[in-house]
Amino acid sequence: MSKLKIIGFDADDTLWENGLYFRQAEQEFAVLLRHYIDPDSLHDKLYAVEMKNMPTYGYGAMAYTLSLIETALDVTQSDLDPEIIERILGLGRDILTHPVELLPDVESVLPILQSRYRLIIVTKGDILDQERKLGKSGLLPYFHHIEIVSEKHEDNYKDLLRRLDIEPAEFMMVGNSLKSDVLPVLNIGGQAVHVPAASIWEHEQCEKPPMPYYEIDRLGKLLNVLA
Repeated sequence: MSKLKIIGFDADDTLWENGLYFRQAEQEFAVLLRHYIDPDSLHDKLYAVEMKNMPTYGYGAMAYTLSLIETALDVTQSDLDPEIIERILGLGRDILTHPVELLPDVESVLPILQSRYRLIIVTKGDILDQERKLGKSGLLPYFHHIEIVSEKHEDNYKDLLRRLDIEPAEFMMVGNSLKSDVLPVLNIGGQAVHVPAASIWEHEQCEKPPMPYYEIDRLGKLLNVLA
């Protein structure tokens, strides 16, 4: 810990709410298609479509909206009421325009950490959407570097640390995903803190890493980890 120079933060569901809005959109989506399919079967179909589309569309609300429309067309055998299409587009628009709601402790912890370490954001998703949320969050003054990537894996982190001119042992990543924020950082010799979200998307689920890492139930406890 004495070597630590830079702390990286995930953004969605680590600094602010995000997954909640997608879950709410899916619930409304299920209501729109309730005459065609049950919610559990719809969820499975939607997830399969998202996984198929991910190499092309990536992550984020816009990619999600396209997958909603494709799923709806599949479920209805392309006999989809234009009004439902418009309402699906509205679901995606609501996610994109939703106010940024910071998670507990964020506003109190970041000023303290900024006085001791360099802070950066390492997040994935649609660049325009992530930049919008960062701007609306009011948190940009705390971070000296923003990294928005299409995926988080070991090579991404290695490249980032080279550009920041630090060794892996001098870096700690804080995030809600074991798969994206913890495991790849541990694998390259860095440190990691897992802050589990209320629920996690299936795509981000994985087995707990065998290597040691920290787990806290709210961001405020990061100060105890670093003490």
